[in-house]
Amino acid sequence: MDVDYGGEAGCLDPELLQLNEVSPLAIKSNPYVAEKLFEQWLSLPETTPLVRDVFFLVKSLINNAKAGVPLNVSGATNSPKATSGNAIPSMFPAGSAPPLSPRSSSGSPRISKQRAGPSVLASPLRLVSEPAKELIPQFYFQNGRPPPNEIKERCLFRINQFFYGHPEGLQLLEFKPVTKEICKLPSFFSTALFKRIDVNGTGVVTREAFVDYWVHNNMLTKDVATQIFTILKQPDLRYLTHEDFKPILRELLATHPGLEFLQSTPEFQERYAETVIYRIFYYMNRAGNGRLTLRELKRGNLVAAMMHADEEEDINKVLRYFSYEHFYVIYCKFWELDTDHDFLIDKENLIRYGNHALTYRIVDRIFSQVPRKFTSKVEGKMGYEDFVYFILSEEDKSSEPSLEYWFKCIDLDGNGVLTKNEMQFFYEEQLHRMECMAQEPVIFEDILCQIVDMVGPKDEGYFTLRELKGSKLSGSVFNILFNLNKFMAYESRDPFLIRQERENPTLTEWDRFAHREYIRLSMEEDAEDASNGSADVWDESLEAPF
Repeated sequence: MDVDYGGEAGCLDPELLQLNEVSPLAIKSNPYVAEKLFEQWLSLPETTPLVRDVFFLVKSLINNAKAGVPLNVSGATNSPKATSGNAIPSMFPAGSAPPLSPRSSSGSPRISKQRAGPSVLASPLRLVSEPAKELIPQFYFQNGRPPPNEIKERCLFRINQFFYGHPEGLQLLEFKPVTKEICKLPSFFSTALFKRIDVNGTGVVTREAFVDYWVHNNMLTKDVATQIFTILKQPDLRYLTHEDFKPILRELLATHPGLEFLQSTPEFQERYAETVIYRIFYYMNRAGNGRLTLRELKRGNLVAAMMHADEEEDINKVLRYFSYEHFYVIYCKFWELDTDHDFLIDKENLIRYGNHALTYRIVDRIFSQVPRKFTSKVEGKMGYEDFVYFILSEEDKSSEPSLEYWFKCIDLDGNGVLTKNEMQFFYEEQLHRMECMAQEPVIFEDILCQIVDMVGPKDEGYFTLRELKGSKLSGSVFNILFNLNKFMAYESRDPFLIRQERENPTLTEWDRFAHREYIRLSMEEDAEDASNGSADVWDESLEAPF
């Protein structure tokens, strides 16, 4: 319903008030005077019809607003009693109304208020229309952001090329190019991806099934780490376990040219896969709970290492995680210590590591399982996985997992700081060993000053893990405390080794150690083979006359 009000605005005759002239100063100093004037104006006979019409007008506007009827204020009223002489007086002279304060458009991103046209009542108030909702584009997608149409069409075109001539779908061997060319994933992911799509185990993947999984499921727009995480993890879990990596490692062992020689020895294939998985979780799973999250996967370098392993024919050049030489060194080191070959080692076995380099006190701390709980179920025994964590920590003390490992060992009371007394406790055995070996002993006070210079702590009374991680010499600090061989090597630094490190700054301490040990082990094996070969020749010559 439209409400009209007729009459001219601002035509109230001042003579109607029938008042003597009153100065503004008198009204301002005596507010009650204004109230008396207003009451006298209301008592005038001419005022009553005007007040009644205004009342009906306001009541009608309120009812319309409640009913949701758009307001349309025009220049006439439906009231029959309205006359041109009973118009509503204006608060301000025509054209002199002050402007409303500007509304900030940034006040709310969801609504933008539109003002109605100017009122003919010459009132400073403005009628506001119903707030118009502003559409905000969707910014959260449960399954990832859908791909743009251009990328989607390009991907569908490539899919049609690979599935052309295969109306019933692709088998596993035919599916590998799809994994490599369309999904841009390492080729040894083809079996895992194939089984993820072929949930019913039919042995084929149709075009419709692949498009539904890769395009409609928005896998196309996800980053590589998220794609790998989604393919490998179990559907009901939000993390990766050791078992999730075994399918891709089995395919890597079966297809990579650098690992073909292992196909005749399946037991070593299994050990290689286990070692790779242990190395992955050592560096990537910083929580140490055996559950690799997507955040941890994105923060690490595993995806780059997988891509490198897929492109590089020589697997030994893939130093991160996949090098066979690195596996060979770890396994042989464990086998040397495991004298009874029950795949378990005890304290007496571990004390022989590195030509008796470690002190008894640090070995006791390792077997107390303070730095890491053993996965071995046998009391007082260390399994192969536990040994992998130990040797990686021992041979590369520059890595963060290693620093955390040894920090827990030295922190006897577990309060998060290394004190002077704790470090002295471990160094006492080092000092005793130096005296037994007729080496010039270095008192602990001098050692402490050296450690302070190497780490530069805020408080010289203790050292925090953060401070050790911030120093490039933290690894040498731990060697001073419990590894005599490396402590002596640090004191008499070999210029050749220093120059070697500067020539290959990208190599880690572990990379250099594994390279040296692999050469040593291979030379020992060659010498053993040569001796066995000469013995065979000698035996044949003895038996020849007969």
